[in-house]
Amino acid sequence: MSEIPEKQIKRLRSLITEAETNLAAAKELLVSVLGDGDTITAPRDTVLSGPEGKVIEGIFDGQIMIGPDGKNYPVPANYASKSKLVEGDIMKLTIGDDGKFTYKQIGPVERKTVIGTLTHHDDKYYVEVSGREYQILYASVTYFRLHEGSQVSITIPANNDDATWAAVEAAI
Repeated sequence: MSEIPEKQIKRLRSLITEAETNLAAAKELLVSVLGDGDTITAPRDTVLSGPEGKVIEGIFDGQIMIGPDGKNYPVPANYASKSKLVEGDIMKLTIGDDGKFTYKQIGPVERKTVIGTLTHHDDKYYVEVSGREYQILYASVTYFRLHEGSQVSITIPANNDDATWAAVEAAI
């Protein structure tokens, strides 16, 4: 077995420290978003296996689900759009023995609805509300047949001022 260069070891330690810091920050943010936790439970820190298959609980970040292990799980954009998932929602992913992924929202965050204007730049779509932009999924743009300048009703997390994603509620 060859020796690992000191530079690589330092980089690995740095990456681990950074990941631990990000995880602690994410946990703090989750507590601030969910409040005291009486109405919504945080995702489990474990991956379960059962008759349905492997079950993973995680947090929707606006586009993907982040599992307790920090792994990213792709949420189909049409499901996220149709279900009006909001950044911070707690989800359950069941991975069947056949490899099929089935998502379910199990802990919606508190929401509020606002109205804004659709904008497009950097190959992404946003809804501008009072000088602030929220990114939306392209699947929502096509489903609601939106175009730049459209007035849009969006749903955002009620208690997360740092949210960057929104779900489209309706075209106005």
